[in-house]
Amino acid sequence: MAIISPFRGLRPAKELAPLLASLPYDVLNSAEARALADQNPYSFLHITKAEIDLPEGTDIHSERVYHKAADNLFIFRDQQILIQDPQPAYYIYELTMAGRTQTGLVCVSAVADYENNIIKKHELTRPEKELDRINHIRITGAQTGNVFLAYRANKDLTAVLSRWKNEHPAEYDFLAVDDIGHRLWIVDDPKIIEKITALFQEQIPCTYIADGHHRAASAAKVKSALGPEASAEASYFLTTLFPSDDLHIMDYNRVVKDLNGLNKDQFLEKLDKSFRVVKTTTAYAPDCLHRFGMYLEGSWYRLEARENSFPTDPIGVLDVSILQENILSPMLGIQDPRTDNRVDFVGGIRGLSELEKKVDSGQMKVAFSLYPVSMNQLFHIADSGEIMPPKSTWFEPKLRDGLLTHLIR
Repeated sequence: MAIISPFRGLRPAKELAPLLASLPYDVLNSAEARALADQNPYSFLHITKAEIDLPEGTDIHSERVYHKAADNLFIFRDQQILIQDPQPAYYIYELTMAGRTQTGLVCVSAVADYENNIIKKHELTRPEKELDRINHIRITGAQTGNVFLAYRANKDLTAVLSRWKNEHPAEYDFLAVDDIGHRLWIVDDPKIIEKITALFQEQIPCTYIADGHHRAASAAKVKSALGPEASAEASYFLTTLFPSDDLHIMDYNRVVKDLNGLNKDQFLEKLDKSFRVVKTTTAYAPDCLHRFGMYLEGSWYRLEARENSFPTDPIGVLDVSILQENILSPMLGIQDPRTDNRVDFVGGIRGLSELEKKVDSGQMKVAFSLYPVSMNQLFHIADSGEIMPPKSTWFEPKLRDGLLTHLIR
């Protein structure tokens, strides 16, 4: 069963929360972070992307950057921009986007659960991305990045969280510049804390990483590296847990720089072997599994995977796998999408117009729109111990960094 715990959250003074909350460090490059934090001394990007406070061109993985992050964190605490709660608490975090609301429980989850696969994974991690977060946690003494976990919906837990929201005022309640609403409640009643902890221990056998595989892996490795010197807090890492029926996975689309020596007619002819290819008059977003949109030389096409053109195992049946194994690899020569710079990935939040823009500009030659992976597919693959292809899922809305930080020393 899942082990979670309340913690003493380090969080912004109430009036500063809208200014301090920032997008996750890994969805922004340095230039974007610098622009967002410009003229905002309270932005949490000064801690998660501390290179913005150093000269342009500074290696973002240098020790200098991590020490700058630690310095900025100290300043934020010293000036009481960030204040640590006196007693351990749970926190309820509600996000609203385009009229749809999802409610999560912010807590710390046991590193032992990650190591013992009670917290299930579905992606591989990259050593260089792990090392970045390891150094950030090690030098700042803080877990600033939230790991987004999912669990199969539980009516008893939903009832407890809903009752608390209805009976208590939110500590934070603001609309971010991207029109996403953020509300956060502090659950500080010992009896309710005990009840929530017991519900996980008794009714929720496992949780699933939806987003944050590198953050989770890094927290586990920091705890291991500290060994006997590790604090009790280092045995846990910062997580927000959402019920599956609240979550929405968006499409994660692909763009490719060239046709691997083929012209348009040759490429369409090759596609016909594994797909029914139909030219459409408008942009095409797939409306069911095993259908794909393709934008090529100013035109949209609907691709329908032919029967028996793909395996039916949990990985092979995924549309990202069908695209990879039937188009990207055999036709376009992209064997490893993790390392091949001819392919790039576009989150569905950017819309089909972003795919058209990349192709029409000449930056890319062809774009593919995909049908989103479902939560059931994600659970099934994680339960089976399989690994999804890279860039299979895109979750929206994104959790904000800075609203809650977990100190490990």
